[in-house]
Amino acid sequence: MFEEIFVKAIHEKAKVRVTFFSKEDSGHLVRTCAPMDYGPSRRAKNKDDRFHVWDYDSDSGSHVLSLPVEQIKNIEILDETFNPAEFVTWPKNRIKWFIARDWGDFS
Repeated sequence: MFEEIFVKAIHEKAKVRVTFFSKEDSGHLVRTCAPMDYGPSRRAKNKDDRFHVWDYDSDSGSHVLSLPVEQIKNIEILDETFNPAEFVTWPKNRIKWFIARDWGDFS
C-alpha cells in the first residue's frame, strides 16, 4: 500500500513524512525523512522488505531507519526535495539500490 507512494518519492527526490510504531519508544513517531530504498535489510536476519529512510529529525546516533512494513502507519510525500549527497557517503562503485532510480552519480 505505502510502497507505491515511497517509490514515487524516491523517483521525485521528495522528502516524506513517515508515521511509524517505534518499539524503543513504545509508541508512534512522526519523522521527516528522505526515502533511500525499499527492499530487504542487508544487516538484519529477517529478509522481509523494509522502508529504508534517512531521518532528518534524529538527534543522535544513526540517521538511517530501516522500518518493516508492519511498523508503518502512514507515508506522505512532502513538497520539499532532498539531495542524495546529504546521506550517500559510501563510494559510488558500492551503491547497490533495490529500486532503480535516476539520481545521477548516486544511482
